[in-house]
Formats: sequence, C-alpha cells, structure tokens
Amino acid sequence: MRGVVMRKDIAADSILIVVPCLNEEAHLSLLLPQLLKQAGDASVVVADGGSVDRSRDIVQALSRVHRNLILMNNPGKTQSAAVNLAVRVHGQKCRWLLRVDAHAIYPDDFIQQLIRAAAERNASSVVVPMITRGHGCFQKAAAAAQNSVLGTGGALHRSVGPGGWVDHGHHALMDLTLFMQVGGYDEGFVANEDAEFDRRLISAGGRIWLERKAMITYFPRKTAGRLFRQYRNYGRGRARNLRRHPVPVRLRQMLPLMVTPAVAAATLGLVMASRWPEGLLMALPAFLWLTVCLVGGVLLGLEGKCWCKAFSGFPAAIMHMAWSLGFVEEALDGKPVHEAPSPLVFSPPIGQDCSPEERQGFMVLN
Repeated sequence: MRGVVMRKDIAADSILIVVPCLNEEAHLSLLLPQLLKQAGDASVVVADGGSVDRSRDIVQALSRVHRNLILMNNPGKTQSAAVNLAVRVHGQKCRWLLRVDAHAIYPDDFIQQLIRAAAERNASSVVVPMITRGHGCFQKAAAAAQNSVLGTGGALHRSVGPGGWVDHGHHALMDLTLFMQVGGYDEGFVANEDAEFDRRLISAGGRIWLERKAMITYFPRKTAGRLFRQYRNYGRGRARNLRRHPVPVRLRQMLPLMVTPAVAAATLGLVMASRWPEGLLMALPAFLWLTVCLVGGVLLGLEGKCWCKAFSGFPAAIMHMAWSLGFVEEALDGKPVHEAPSPLVFSPPIGQDCSPEERQGFMVLN
C-alpha cells in the first residue's frame, strides 16, 4: 500500500486506546484516571494477561464510573497479542489506535499532542521519546543507565531533541486501518514486535513521526533478574527481526553484541591461565567492557549528584550482557522465521462501533 492518505479531522473519540497489562497495580491507579480524563468518549481497553495482583480490581472499580473503560482477558499473555486482540474485538469503525504502556506516566495533553502531530505531519504513525525514572536505588541506577549513551547507545527515542521522521520509536498513535492491513503485531515476537512492525509499516508506504512534545516517563524493572529477562527478550527479538528484515547492524548494537563472546573468551582464558598464563589476555576485552560500564556509571552519579546513579554501571552491564546473550541465542537457533502475519480481521459481534452506546456492556471478564 503506497501513498497513504490521512484525514485531517481527527477526533479523540475515533481512537481505540489499548493498555496491555500484567501485574501493574503499582501504576494503574495513577495511569487510568489520567488517561480517562484525556480520552473523552474513546474506548480504553485494558487487555490483561493474567494478573495475580490488584490490577483487575482497579480496572473493574474504575469501569463502574467510566463506561468506556473495558477490561478484557489476553490469553496470549504478550503485549503484541493484547493489542491485536483488542483491535479485532473493539476496533471496528475506529480511525486510530493508541497503544499505552502501563509501566509509564504520560503528559496531561498526551492524546491531543499525538492527534495534532498526526494531522499536521500527515503521519501514519506518531511515536514518542521516553525518559526513565526510578524510585528505589536499583531502579534509579537502571534509569540513569537507560537515559544515557551507556545504556541505550544514543537511540533517538531515548533522548531529548527535535522531532522528525524516523524508522522506529516508542509506539503510541497508529492509523488503525493500516495497522490491520499490514497484519498488526507479530505475536511470535515476545519483544521487539514494535520495531518489526515498523519495518512492515514503512514497506507498505507508512510514515513515522517522532513527536518530542509527547515525551513519556518510563519506569524500569525493579530487580536485576527482571531487568536481565527483559533485555534478553529484547536481544532475541532484535535478532529475529534482523532474520526477517536483513539490514546492517548499527554500531550502537554491534558493541553490546560482542559482550557474550568477550565473556566466553574471558571464562576460557581464566580456565587456561593455570597452565598458560597468556590466557589471561583473553579476558582483556571483557575487562575493558566492564571497566567502561563501571567508570561510566560513576561519572553519571557525579553528574547527577546521586549515589544510586553512581552504580548505574551494574544495570548497564546487565542490560548489555542479557541483550547480547538473547541475540546470540536467537541467531544460533537455526529455526526458520515464520512468515509475516496476515491482515487482521474484526471479530464480530463485540466492538461493532466506537460509540459509547455500542461499547456499553462489552466487558470481557471470564
């Protein structure tokens, strides 16, 4: 599909808002009232992947007051499955899709900024940058790493700067018709589904605008284990994306990619060192990488005048190692990448219209 034509009269109630959710009680109480205040009559669908905390209770309580708030089950568990399911069930006659992550805070005029940018730029997708903020010491350290070149390698959507046309960014507003025509998110991707989707969107003639005025605040994982699992999935997703859409690996991705080979070489060198002292040289690349991380973290701490941020080299190292390991695992998997998804189709009779009258009563709880 080439030469996508956009409407200029974008109304807030023509947007389907989808919030993928899994155990987000710490954020939903703040996020949903803020989102509902901006949403007007637009449907806000919380697609829950099996939360065992109070997430569902929070949504149910708010839905008694806001009839446009819908709670639905997401059997597929993943974010990609959540968005696709919500679109199929509740997206008919909606003009736009807005993906909102529960693990973040959004500006008060977030939706209006996106609508304005889509109309003014004639964009098929409006993505946003994000800054990261933490509460506990580990989360503050991880946030400092993710806000810096040390953790993100200078990704455009992880920094403050002018907006512009991009090939990827943090997903927000999308042309729903085009989203469905290119197949929506690939549910085979546990992570990096947004970047993979953007490749198909651009190939179909879509254009992606990065709107700096709609910057969001993101909260990183609170523990080292969760951070490791998150970035390991990122690495696997990135490798799978490259297998489907081969493009040169960027320098900011190439450097962390070398971490796993460097650590493997260091381990082998240390084992060999008892009989062959020169084996210690094999540990030099890994030693230099870890030193850069730790020293870089100290510098971030001094710059931010925060002891917690001074330890940001540790979460940065976790992110590098996990991403690299996931990438290598996927690259060596050997299994063929499945075909790109087929166009999405609606699932009647639920979600026949975006109007409040049609939405009322479409809450899927069982």
